[in-house]
Amino acid sequence: MTDIFSFASTTPRLGLPNLFTAQAQKEFTVNEAFALIDALLHAAVEGEADAPPSDPGEGECWLIGSAPSGDWTGQPGRIAFRQSGNWLFAAPVEGMTVYDRSTGLLVRFRDEWVRGASVAVPTGGEVIDFEARASLGELVANLNALGILPAS
Repeated sequence: MTDIFSFASTTPRLGLPNLFTAQAQKEFTVNEAFALIDALLHAAVEGEADAPPSDPGEGECWLIGSAPSGDWTGQPGRIAFRQSGNWLFAAPVEGMTVYDRSTGLLVRFRDEWVRGASVAVPTGGEVIDFEARASLGELVANLNALGILPAS
């Protein structure tokens, strides 16, 4: 006979709430889990800010800066999303990637939110290898087009 599993109150990676036997008002737990999944699956944020927008739209997501204020106080570095007129918060996990609509770039979490830096295509030097320079130019252009690096 198999052992009975014992579950924590939330999932280990994304902190989604679990249901329990004889739990009252299970719909609240399920709806909270759906709200978190809705915000974090293929996440796209409006940008990064320390203060919540004055008139947020339903479903809007934001990265919270290092000095949060207002409704975001005490939530630095988290993802804030608007659901049913309230702000819900999710802690990022290592390797999480979100699309930043304000910059058109991907932002990745590695102990903090990291953005790609702008890279210039080589232009000078004593010996010029046109094929290598063209290849590097194509590589930088592709990384820009994918939103990994900002356009220079």
